Amino acid sequence: MPTAPTPPPATAAAPATTPYRGFPLRQPARPPFRLRADPEAAERYGPVFGHTDVTPLDNDLTCHHPGTPIGERITLTGRVVDSAGRPVPHQLVELWQANAAGRYAHQGDRHDAPLDPNFTGTGRALTDADGRYTFTTIKPGPYPLGTPDDAWRAAHLHFSLFGRAFTQRLVTQMYFEGDPLLAHDSVLHAAPDAAARRSLVAAFTPGPLLPGRPAALTYRWDIVLGGPSAVVTPA
Repeated sequence: MPTAPTPPPATAAAPATTPYRGFPLRQPARPPFRLRADPEAAERYGPVFGHTDVTPLDNDLTCHHPGTPIGERITLTGRVVDSAGRPVPHQLVELWQANAAGRYAHQGDRHDAPLDPNFTGTGRALTDADGRYTFTTIKPGPYPLGTPDDAWRAAHLHFSLFGRAFTQRLVTQMYFEGDPLLAHDSVLHAAPDAAARRSLVAAFTPGPLLPGRPAALTYRWDIVLGGPSAVVTPA
């Protein structure tokens, strides 16, 4: 009788919190729906984005209100590339996040942390010819999940990339190097292995100031679409 294969060694310690239950619940419960007559018809009912829709200041989340938002100002930059390392130009990148106190400007967020009247927490950008994007924002705060084990989410940013069509949309999250909550974040640990988790963590990279913008700490995060180094989508 053949013996059972030996399981591969673990690549990292398991998170110290209860496993994230939202991840499996977000998996499709029904088989794919096939568009038989006209597959491209679905695009006509989705949002349409053009170059004229994205303004030069849409990537600065700190300048759209009367006052200055509270928190640590950061610049996030990186490239969107394919599996061969080639740049993906003119890609729509959207970002949304909690404020510095760990609360989203959304009616569904019941966290008792204060809202910031000068920070909405949403922005977007188009990659340039080299696949590069840039955002100026406020470093988000962690927040509790409200679970019995008192679990917390590490500071993170939500990203959306629309590909060449709305049906190609990719949604993922980005974390910050050195955050002590990385070892306890159940959503991050929904990624399959340590390499996948590392691909979601931005590195602190001191850089020059952006022209016309206040001083900010700089983080770099490259987004790889496809291949063995692809950014995973734990959320």
